[in-house]
Amino acid sequence: MAAVTIRNLPEETHRALRVRAALNGRSTEAEIRAILQDAVRPEGRVKIGSLLASIAGRAGVNDEDVDALEEAVRKSPAEPLKFE
Repeated sequence: MAAVTIRNLPEETHRALRVRAALNGRSTEAEIRAILQDAVRPEGRVKIGSLLASIAGRAGVNDEDVDALEEAVRKSPAEPLKFE
């Protein structure tokens, strides 16, 4: 797991972080992690699996289509490309 050092953090910001952490029942470090995660991974973000399922649904792909594709792959697996 990565570690980050924050230099030159104003004392009042550090104090506010400690207070916020205490109010949330967390350590200051855990509070900073939560703040950073909320900032870069917002609750309403679109996840790739959900996006792909949505696209497939709009394209009319259904479970039977997926089953047929999986069966076709089982019967004749893809051959690796040859660059000769």
